[in-house]
Amino acid sequence: MSEITCFKAYDVRGRVPDQLNEDIARRIGRAYAEVIRPRQVVVGHDIRLTSQAIKAAVTQGLQEQGVDVYDIGQCGTEEIYFATSHAGMDGGIAVTASHNPKDYNGMKFVREESRPISSDTGLLDIKALAERDAFTPAAQAGQLHPLDTDQAYVEHLLSYVDSASLKPLKIVVDAGNGGAGRVVDLLEPHLPFEFIKLHHEPDGNFPNGVPNPLLPENRSAAIAAVREHGADLGIGWDGDFDRCFFFDETGEFVEGYYLVGLLAEAFLTRERGARIVHDPRLVWNTVDIIESLGGEAVQSKCGHAFIKEVMRAQNAAYGGEMSAHHYFRDFAYCDSGMIPWLLVTGLISSRGQPLSAMVSERVSAYPCSGEINRTIEDPAAVLARVEEAFAGQVQAIDRIDGLSMVCDGWRFNLRMSNTEPVVRLNVESRGDRGLMEAKTAELLALIEA
Repeated sequence: MSEITCFKAYDVRGRVPDQLNEDIARRIGRAYAEVIRPRQVVVGHDIRLTSQAIKAAVTQGLQEQGVDVYDIGQCGTEEIYFATSHAGMDGGIAVTASHNPKDYNGMKFVREESRPISSDTGLLDIKALAERDAFTPAAQAGQLHPLDTDQAYVEHLLSYVDSASLKPLKIVVDAGNGGAGRVVDLLEPHLPFEFIKLHHEPDGNFPNGVPNPLLPENRSAAIAAVREHGADLGIGWDGDFDRCFFFDETGEFVEGYYLVGLLAEAFLTRERGARIVHDPRLVWNTVDIIESLGGEAVQSKCGHAFIKEVMRAQNAAYGGEMSAHHYFRDFAYCDSGMIPWLLVTGLISSRGQPLSAMVSERVSAYPCSGEINRTIEDPAAVLARVEEAFAGQVQAIDRIDGLSMVCDGWRFNLRMSNTEPVVRLNVESRGDRGLMEAKTAELLALIEA
């Protein structure tokens, strides 16, 4: 038995063909079928050059175990989430490596109702079975069917906005040669927007780099296009478009933290008293907006499996992470990279304010450092050293995810990575940028000591 090294905490990701190939994919399909015991599973693939072959192999594995497979073709991860819940399937598998290098591929898995499968809810069992490679074929192979969910998916996306009240905005959309362009084209006839399309065609060769606007070097085309065309906003996506990123009308990149507050506002204006879930890295701006609009803020550990679990338990309308993952109760509690920008266009239209005005007001009230990563030999020792250094001035402390400490007028969260010797720092203050910057420098000096 040889170890399969492409399994991560939440999904499968690895280099093709040495870490992930068609043989491994077929075994994963069979193991998924044996662990989850579905009758019907949705599959789909992203735009990577190896995705169709890997999808065919995982499909073969599912069928060998008697599972009927419904193929939705090229798609984003959220389309697997939608198809699984909308069509009442027993599970779904998206073949994608999102924003990983172009020689990588992977899979994301859900069970019924698009509930996530992670290392503590079955993924390690799937890994162990796939490694053993000892399966009993079903008496009867499963069937393969095409499935078209485009119309239902588009109708669902449009349900988040009142199309009649949207202003005729000019929007730069940068798909990064990933999968988002196809969905923009499906939505376009139903919206009053003028789209300026960059890197719109899907291309697994990634001629303009792997789509990931979180990296500053991947933003220049969108920034230039917003300024050149006098656009009202810009939007960029990663390869499987489960995350979206925003640029205001000046071309300025919008920190993901402030989007969580904006989207919370979008829900609370239509559902007063709603619960909104947020992560613990940066919180004050989000909590302020939620409470001022009569909502209830609920904190969760970072990571999609935790956020989704808390949202289901609390019946939360929306959950947001500063990492550009946004989750929606009516979208089977799953993350979407399409719903957020539709909601933002609704806010721009209803408030009659440009995006820069909405965001700058909040940046002034709660300036933040953004996430700063440092590679450290002993992350646990660093957290202990930082906690000791601020023990005398701390007003509140929590450890829901890493170390969060509230001091006079400022707070920080310091977390260890689950997968590498890295610590992640976020600092914010109440209206005092100088204080935030000084405390960030102080913390970094402690971390790097």
